[in-house]
Amino acid sequence: MTPFIPDPAAQPEFYADVPGKRFMAWVLDTIIIVSMTLVACLLTLGIGFFVFLGVMTLVGLAYRIVTIANGSATWGMRIAAVEMRDSQGQPMNLMLATLHTLGYYVSFSAFPLQLVSIVLMLTTERKQGLTDMVLGTQVINKMAHPV
Repeated sequence: MTPFIPDPAAQPEFYADVPGKRFMAWVLDTIIIVSMTLVACLLTLGIGFFVFLGVMTLVGLAYRIVTIANGSATWGMRIAAVEMRDSQGQPMNLMLATLHTLGYYVSFSAFPLQLVSIVLMLTTERKQGLTDMVLGTQVINKMAHPV
């Protein structure tokens, strides 16, 4: 498949329902990350529960970076049938996946930034969040791809 950047005016199907699908993916990813964190804490014979949020942060970072770098989508995004692309329409690479994940954590840690990101996803024509706009990435519907 040749990489391309879909035009929201000419190809709105690539952006249809993306904010809702991103939210669904976020919920699924959160469940996956919490589950993985619980397993990790049990594997430490319970010691990890004393630093649960720290363990969850590390598990979440690793999960997001690895899944995005190896398929342009987290498992939640794959279930929701959306994927990430860089500014050239290419699949995400390790560096961009790392930067996007770090940007996600920065905006998630500061509520005003998260609020701005949500508003941008709901109002911009490419449905990009704050981190997406900074990095030039976008989330598109996977099912809209030409075969």
